[in-house]
Amino acid sequence: MVRKATVKDAGKIFEILQMYALEGVLLPRSLNSIYENIRDFFVYEEEGQIVGIGSLHVFWEDLAEIKSLAVKPEYHGRGIGKRIVEECIKDGERLGIKKVFALTYVPEFFEKLGFRVVDKSEFPQKVWTECIHCVKFNDCKEIPVLLEIGGDGEKHNTGETRGE
Repeated sequence: MVRKATVKDAGKIFEILQMYALEGVLLPRSLNSIYENIRDFFVYEEEGQIVGIGSLHVFWEDLAEIKSLAVKPEYHGRGIGKRIVEECIKDGERLGIKKVFALTYVPEFFEKLGFRVVDKSEFPQKVWTECIHCVKFNDCKEIPVLLEIGGDGEKHNTGETRGE
């Protein structure tokens, strides 16, 4: 089940992110940062245990980013990441967001959900507020993907489905 995170979930969110940060797959986040942004997070819970996480961070009136998407390795292949992304998209639609993006090492995952690969220059808010401070800024291998959702509950991409 996907649900909005609560402050009680912050420790588990931190643990999952740390596991992937140590592998170099996700950027590390402090526990403080997780608490400060807890309203952005969704968790996937199975049998009382958090096994997947993700967040939707608003950057501008029409732009939000899916961040910190991670699923425990033993739960891969069950559609948990997809469900979290779908909840992030629904949240973006509810907020009136028109474009949702992600920076990822796995663009194929997002492309299956209707996202398309774009250039980072489409997200100056992200580049000049966060990316510029990243240790990987000059050698970033993340690929930007974008989904236009319209912000009115309608998907406005190239006619592909999000698998709903």
